[in-house]
Amino acid sequence: MSKTIIEFKELGFQYRAQANPTLYNINLKIEKGEKVLIAGPSGCGKSTMANLINGLIPFSYKGEITGSLLIDGKESRDMSLFDISHIVGTVLQDSDAQFVGMTVAEDLAFALENDCIEQGAMKDRVKEIADILNLKAVLRHAPFELSGGQKQRVSVGGVMVSDVDLFLFDEPLANLDPKTGKQAIELIDDLQKRTGAAVIIIEHRIEDVLHRPIDRVVLMNEGRIVSDTSPDELLSSKRLADCGVREPLYLTALKYAGIEISPDIHPSSLTGLTLSDDHKEKVRDFFNQNQAKEKSSTSDKLLEVADLSFTYEKTNKRTLNDISVSINKGEMVAIVGTNGAGKSTFSKVICGMETQDHGTIMFDGLDFATLSIKERAEHVGYVMQNPNQMISNVMIFDEVAMGLRLRGVPEDEVKTRVEKALDICGLYKMRNWPISALSYGQKKRVTICSILVLEPDMMILDEPTAGQDYRNYTKIMEFLKGLNERGITIVMITHDMHLMLEYADRSIVFSDGRIIADMSCAEVLTNKDIVDRASLKETSLYHLAGSCDISDGTGFVQSFIYYERKNVRKHE
Repeated sequence: MSKTIIEFKELGFQYRAQANPTLYNINLKIEKGEKVLIAGPSGCGKSTMANLINGLIPFSYKGEITGSLLIDGKESRDMSLFDISHIVGTVLQDSDAQFVGMTVAEDLAFALENDCIEQGAMKDRVKEIADILNLKAVLRHAPFELSGGQKQRVSVGGVMVSDVDLFLFDEPLANLDPKTGKQAIELIDDLQKRTGAAVIIIEHRIEDVLHRPIDRVVLMNEGRIVSDTSPDELLSSKRLADCGVREPLYLTALKYAGIEISPDIHPSSLTGLTLSDDHKEKVRDFFNQNQAKEKSSTSDKLLEVADLSFTYEKTNKRTLNDISVSINKGEMVAIVGTNGAGKSTFSKVICGMETQDHGTIMFDGLDFATLSIKERAEHVGYVMQNPNQMISNVMIFDEVAMGLRLRGVPEDEVKTRVEKALDICGLYKMRNWPISALSYGQKKRVTICSILVLEPDMMILDEPTAGQDYRNYTKIMEFLKGLNERGITIVMITHDMHLMLEYADRSIVFSDGRIIADMSCAEVLTNKDIVDRASLKETSLYHLAGSCDISDGTGFVQSFIYYERKNVRKHE
C-alpha cells in the first residue's frame, strides 16, 4: 500500500505583506516513490508551495494559512522545522543561500553532525556522496569559490546525506551547463530509484526534466492547480501555451510541420516518440520548404581581442589562454561552454573588472587598456549572473534609475525610460516594491532592466534568462532583439540552448580557458565533439531529424531557426 508523504487539503496562503492570496484551494497528494514535476509561470505559486512543504512557511515567511497541509500524516502547523527536515530534504534555487560549512566537506557533513552521527561513519558518507557527485577534488574548497554547477552539486549532496522521505528540488537546472543539467536529472532519477523516496522537481525547463521519466506534471497558474496529469496528456493539450510555459522544442517542430500531438505518439520522450511514415514525410516536407538563407552581416568590427590571457592571483590558475576573437557591430552572439570554462572571466576582463596578463582589447578603435571601468561602462553594459552582486538600492525603481541619475539625466526622462524598461521586463506592477520582496528570478530581471535602460553600444549578459518563465524570457529576448536591430551589439553568456538557437547569429564556444569553436549555433549543437568538449547538449531537433531519415541534421536545425524567425518571432 502506498504511503502519502504530502497532502494539501483546500489549502490557501496569503503573505502578510500582500493584498491578495498567492495560493487558492490547493488539493494535491504526493505518494512515496512518486516523481512529480511542478511547473508554471513566474508568480504562479510554485515556490510558495515548496516553502509550505519544507517548512519555510510559516517559520521564515509569515502569512495566513487556510485549509490543511499534512506531512507524513501530521498537520504541518503542529510540526517544528527540525521535524520537517527529517522528512523533507530541499535543494534551493539560490545555492549561496544554502551553504553553512566553511568547506565543501563541512557543508556535506552538516546534517550528519546535527544528527550526531559517529565521525568515522560521517566521513565515509561524505566521501561516498562526493564520489557520486564528482566533488572529491573540491572537498577542501570553500563553497563560494566554486562554479555555479559545482555549487549546485554541493547543495544536492547536502540533502543526499540524509535519509528523508521526500526530496524537493527548486529549479535544480538554473545554474548548470546543459551537460551537467542532464547529469543532474539523471542523478535525481537515480536518487529516487535508490532511496524509494518521493521527488518533487520545481522547474520551468520541461524538456530537460523529461530527460528521465516523470510520473505526473502538476501545472499551476495564478495560484491554482490547472492540471495534474501524465506528461503525455499534458503535452497533447494546449495548457502549457495557455499558461505561458515552453513545450519541448521537438514538439514545436512537429507542430510547424503540421502534425497533431496526441498521447498515443508518446510526446513526453524523444526516444519513445512514435511517428508514422506520414508524420516523417511531413517533417521532411517542412525541411525542404524552409531551407535557411544566409544572413548578411556587417564586417565592421566592434570588439577585437588578440592573444588575451588571464590568471587569478589567489589560485594561480590561468583561466584564459591566448584568446583571440572579434565581434562585429550589430551582431547577436552567444558565448557557451562548461561551468568554469572562462566565459564570465572573459567578460569581466573586457569590462575592466579584471586585468589581463597580456593581450589587447580594442573597442571601436579605442584601446580599452587605457580606459577605466567607468569609462568602459559608457560603451559596454554588463549584467552579472548573480543578481545579488549588482543590487545596491532598496527599491526597484531606484535600482533601475540609478545609472541614469548618475549620468545626470533629467528626472522626467528618468521616469519615462525606467517605466518603459520595467514594463518590458514584466516589473512595472512591482516598481514601488522593495527588492527584498523579490524572488531570485525577479531580482535577475531588475539587474537586466538597470542595464537595458542605459542602451550602451554593447551589452554583455551573463545568463540573461536564468530563472525566467517563457513569457518573461520572450519579453526580455525580444526587447534585446529590438535593441540589436537598432544597432546595439548583444553578447549573451548562456547555458540555454533554446535561447542560443532562437536568437544568436553565431556561437563562441569556450572550454578550459580556450575558444574551441566559432560558428553558427546549428553547427555547434550538431557537432558531437564540440558538444562533449564544452559540456553542451545536442539539440533535440537534431535527433528528430535523424528519426525522420533526414541526413542533414544541421540543415534541419537551420531550417527550424529560419522558419521561426520568419513566421513566428516577428509576430510576437
